[in-house]
Amino acid sequence: MTRAGKTIYHACRLILAAVFIYAGALKAHNVVGFAGQIAHYQLLPYAWNYLVAAILPYLELLCGILLLLNRRVRPAVLALFILNLIFIVALSSALVRGLDIDCGCFRPDAANPTGPGLALLRDLGLLVLLLATWALRCLQRPLEAE
Repeated sequence: MTRAGKTIYHACRLILAAVFIYAGALKAHNVVGFAGQIAHYQLLPYAWNYLVAAILPYLELLCGILLLLNRRVRPAVLALFILNLIFIVALSSALVRGLDIDCGCFRPDAANPTGPGLALLRDLGLLVLLLATWALRCLQRPLEAE
């Protein structure tokens, strides 16, 4: 891999690490508030909102830390890719149904909410970073090496 490719890989990896460590830490700090944000999407049974709110922040934190440490990058990126696709589907559903809700992504108790449209654009950007990180990691190390 070229020097530029390595630089892009590390930049993408570190941006993703920062985003998901930050998001996971904020959500973990206020699980009940985050469960309320999940409930606004009207997609899950009531009890599942709390289950998702109790698990998701720690999964984001774990994946973010793995990316930060440059360890088990492909499994972390794969998990975040799947989560990001789920987020995109949920946000798209909220947009289609005309729900005017806070996405709950970074501030579960925000005074200035982020609407589904802006959150969807942000998640599409994160999807591009995840794909770039995956592809550049595969160029850096063959799949058998990890």
